[in-house]
Amino acid sequence: MREGIPTIGGRASRSETYTKLLHHLIEIQELCAVMSHLHNTEDNQMDLLLAKGWLGMSEMFKRIQKQVTDLAMGKLLQ
Repeated sequence: MREGIPTIGGRASRSETYTKLLHHLIEIQELCAVMSHLHNTEDNQMDLLLAKGWLGMSEMFKRIQKQVTDLAMGKLLQ
């Protein structure tokens, strides 16, 4: 189910939208880390390779979180 854009009094809010975006990015990062862990529990080479891929995706989303936060700080402080 798709949620609407957060509003305050019917108007879109930067801070609420940022909070929602960051929440989803954190959730994605954590789920990628879990997928990595689950693939690491298998013994074959393909799963070990997939585990590294999922771990890389987890790290990438962590970096995206920082970039989004840096960008939002510049916009939210004005």
